[in-house]
Amino acid sequence: MPTRRPATAAEAKALGHPLRLRILRLCGTGELTNKQLADHLDRDPGTVLHHVRVLVGAGLLEPAPVRTGDSGALEKPYRSTGVSWWLDGPLVGAPEEYAPIQAFQEELAATGPGSIRHASRFVLHLSADDLEELDRRILAVLDDYITTDHTRRAHPAHGGMFILHQL
Repeated sequence: MPTRRPATAAEAKALGHPLRLRILRLCGTGELTNKQLADHLDRDPGTVLHHVRVLVGAGLLEPAPVRTGDSGALEKPYRSTGVSWWLDGPLVGAPEEYAPIQAFQEELAATGPGSIRHASRFVLHLSADDLEELDRRILAVLDDYITTDHTRRAHPAHGGMFILHQL
């Protein structure tokens, strides 16, 4: 299993924009061309290409093998490298630290309320040690699923976000 590591400056910058986070999510479920991404995101292909290039430059996306599209033209798809999951808190303290929440809100808006499979709100009183233990245990469960996700590619993709904030 890969280990967590601090994000480089380029990785942190790339992860600081909600559209780039949505591109990563889409390319994590399949190889997509710039045009396919633009269509999924309802954005201009030029804008999407700029963000794709930032993600490729940071090593978070990579070109997949060129393929022939439905019209016979050659297509250049991209896929996630999976590196972003293993970055330890790349946005903590960054001015764009709310980009993941904005990206998640946009994804929920695009899929609609019927897409929600589970939601829980809670309040916990935690010491510093309790907080560290909770983080460790939740990440361990998610890490196990992330590292074995390739074995479940035939099943529907589910996105999620775990946020713990101090009240």
